[in-house]
Amino acid sequence: MDAKVKEQILAIRDTGLTNMFDIPMVQRLAYDRGFYELVCWLEEHRKEYTHFILTGEG
Repeated sequence: MDAKVKEQILAIRDTGLTNMFDIPMVQRLAYDRGFYELVCWLEEHRKEYTHFILTGEG
């Protein structure tokens, strides 16, 4: 995961608007904020995303 995607994940988390395991909602919030890299990245990296959310490693 590159630094930009990581920063975008953390920005969505910091809003407190969704459970971070609700990936479709995370994508919607990301899209609404112009985080298109994150929206696309989540399509192909769900396992890596879940690992990051659970452990903070990524």
